[in-house]
Amino acid sequence: MTADPRGVLTGPHFIDGDHACSEGAIAAGCRFVAGYPITPSTEVVERIALRFPFVGGVFIQMEDEIASSIAIQGAVWGGKKAMTVTSGPGFSLMMEHIGYAAMTEAPCVFVDVQRAGPSTGLPTQPAQGDMMQARWGSHGDYGIIALSPNSPQESFDLTIRAFNLAEQYRTPVLLMLDECVGHMTERVLIPPADRIEITERRLYRGPKDDFLLYKPDEDLVPSMVSAGDGYRIHVTGLTHDERGYPAMTAGAQDKKVRRLVEKIRRNSPDIVDFREEGTEGAEVIVVSYGITSRTAIPAIQMARREGIRVGHLRLVVVWPFPEERIRELARKVTSIVVPELNLGQMSLEVERCSGGAARVVQVGHAGGGVHNPHDIYVAIKKSLR
Repeated sequence: MTADPRGVLTGPHFIDGDHACSEGAIAAGCRFVAGYPITPSTEVVERIALRFPFVGGVFIQMEDEIASSIAIQGAVWGGKKAMTVTSGPGFSLMMEHIGYAAMTEAPCVFVDVQRAGPSTGLPTQPAQGDMMQARWGSHGDYGIIALSPNSPQESFDLTIRAFNLAEQYRTPVLLMLDECVGHMTERVLIPPADRIEITERRLYRGPKDDFLLYKPDEDLVPSMVSAGDGYRIHVTGLTHDERGYPAMTAGAQDKKVRRLVEKIRRNSPDIVDFREEGTEGAEVIVVSYGITSRTAIPAIQMARREGIRVGHLRLVVVWPFPEERIRELARKVTSIVVPELNLGQMSLEVERCSGGAARVVQVGHAGGGVHNPHDIYVAIKKSLR
């Protein structure tokens, strides 16, 4: 392996999506990871444990996912970039602390390598059943960012982007892999460290007497300090004022929560990311994400060979959802086909945004495997009847 002086690997590597995620975290500057082994995400922390001694990082195997998800927030307030890694059952356990990170505006990354559920389900088989949980899993109102890679290369690239977004917007960011992407081995090209764009923490450097922990800038995102830097800070999950101290009023609640939501919503044009192919002049659009975006390609090709004009929109960022683009496409096409490894989650968002302008057809799959492309092809044909 070739590494630069910072310990970042460079050049081409033949690795799986889990390992690519590990390397992306290292390249992004993550130096603290807490986790608990759970299939199919364990390879991420195994590689982290192997590589961290060479880059000055700390990995701790905690007693469970609850401890892991709060340990990383302590590291964040100590000044480090931090991440935790899990799969479905552990993701459920982490929900309270995702809400805590949203409320305290602690920039951190949660990686969920999805498997078939509910409960223990099929630990070694794929699913995409955590997508709505990613958006609404913790109680209360808050904005969230979630990304969905469809290859080991994107697993590397989007892990870096997840850390950058976390720092830019002071928010937890979710990286939603699935078992197939996590365990798929492909060529991953890692550029030199000086060619990787890194967003550093927005730190306040002014007078200590003037510092307010939650004084937002024009983009609604406040600066941050680290514990031990000499600033007086108070971090709590309670509704709080600009100093961080509890403020038990409806007015304080309204002000705080509206900003948590609006800092994501207002900046969504800069966050939303999708890929389009063949959408101009299409009569059917296939909307997909993760591994399903790859099984959809043969189906689209089969339909095109029969003369059906099919476009493909792949979600790279799933939350915030690309509402405006879906609305635009829905007004131009007859139908939208949504294959996903669940029985109807992101298809509900497509249906909401289309507003009845186009017929939305969900191609469900309970997990444990991927779609047969022929099933997606059949759904494309039937959507035009």
